[in-house]
Amino acid sequence: MKNHELIDLAKSLIGEIFLANGGSAGGVGAALLTAKGNVYSGICLDYSCGLGFCAEHAAVAEMLKHRETEIAKIVAVNKDKILPPCGRCRELIILTNSSNRNTEVIISQSKTMKLFNLLPYHWLEN
Repeated sequence: MKNHELIDLAKSLIGEIFLANGGSAGGVGAALLTAKGNVYSGICLDYSCGLGFCAEHAAVAEMLKHRETEIAKIVAVNKDKILPPCGRCRELIILTNSSNRNTEVIISQSKTMKLFNLLPYHWLEN
């Protein structure tokens, strides 16, 4: 799967869903491609009290439901741009499978980086 196809899939998931007490979902969409060639996706869930999760977490959970752990590529987007994964998401990805340190993270329309470049000196490697 080409990068632009993953980006387009993630974009197709965006659509703000308003929840109780100021919460929302769907402001960010994520899509990932596994080493086996399967694609999984997810949306974020945001509450003002701090509960919720990133779109990447939802995509990883969907992947795990299908008993896969190795991510070849991943992307997250909001309505304006591609979003590199936050620190919590980077940690989740590498803890899901240590080989995910080699995951291609799409950080712009024309650029990817290996996760290990976004998460140098990881505590598991020292």
